Amino acid sequence: MHFLDQAKIYVRAGGGGPGAVSFRREKYVEYGGPNGGNGGKGGDIIFEAVPGLNTLIDFRYTQHFKAPRGGHGMGQNRNGAAGKDLVIKVPIGTQVIADDEGRDTVLLDLTEPGQRVTFIEGGMGGRGNASYKTSTNRAPRQHQPGMPPIEQWVWLRLKLLADVGLVGMPNAGKSTFINALSNAKAKVGDYAFTTLRPQLGVVMHKHREFVLADIPGLIAGAADGAGIGDRFLGHIERCRVLVHLIDISNTDPVEAMQVVEEELEAYSELLADKPRLVALNKVDLVDDALAEEYAKELLKAGADEVFPISGATGKGMPRLLDAVIDYLPAATVTERPTGEREEADDTPWSPI
Repeated sequence: MHFLDQAKIYVRAGGGGPGAVSFRREKYVEYGGPNGGNGGKGGDIIFEAVPGLNTLIDFRYTQHFKAPRGGHGMGQNRNGAAGKDLVIKVPIGTQVIADDEGRDTVLLDLTEPGQRVTFIEGGMGGRGNASYKTSTNRAPRQHQPGMPPIEQWVWLRLKLLADVGLVGMPNAGKSTFINALSNAKAKVGDYAFTTLRPQLGVVMHKHREFVLADIPGLIAGAADGAGIGDRFLGHIERCRVLVHLIDISNTDPVEAMQVVEEELEAYSELLADKPRLVALNKVDLVDDALAEEYAKELLKAGADEVFPISGATGKGMPRLLDAVIDYLPAATVTERPTGEREEADDTPWSPI
């Protein structure tokens, strides 16, 4: 399935049905009178967040959504039928955004499974002539046509819901990392931009479960469109903590860290202020002395704490995962006070 995280669609609620103009005509009844019914209400446009969807690809082929209008009022005081509501099902984490110049006005943010929000209400039905009858106006002929439909072009933008975001330059080992920790099947290759779309994986550590998101690598100038650009950074804006993966075989790990940090800051203050754990990856390719020296340089460059790890062998992973779950809410079987970190043991690493 193709991954699509943005789509433009047209939505139109149903218009109200017109009221009727009608009069009683019954044999042997001396006095007739108005009996035109009211028009029906138009259908609403409703957005619903449903589990099981992780792309907006369906909206590439279906872009127009129109709710039915209300039925006409009829004689014998019969009101028109209400138009059926139109429910648009979207992935959890979808935002509905106004089609303005900056595309920065969020109209809806659907973050909970089963969340339903009425986006546009259908038009009210018009009054029939029976409702205009008064003591001085015994045979009214006026009626209302019903409220016209409201229509709008909007953008849908999907922001994946994940607890932990994985960032780094191309070939930092992010795909190997998420594959080793979770059931994700991210493509691994020895070339830049192997990852072309975000990947999600569920990680279990010490009976704590969390969702890990991997986005395509960042390079200098990504905020200005270099490489794949920064379009996928929105998928980690909801994360509680970021894991910054740095390739130790890089000629300058400090520069690699600074490049990604600058791109995060250029994208938004929200990402710049998000807590980050720096992981020095691929330490299985160098000796411990070099890994320790690079870790010291990263600390001097501004990293709060550095975790030497190997996504391929699992070395150092327990200690990093312990640090990760300190940022997650205590909502699983094994709970411990926030900030209290258990010591990592020396047993062979396992994701369970």
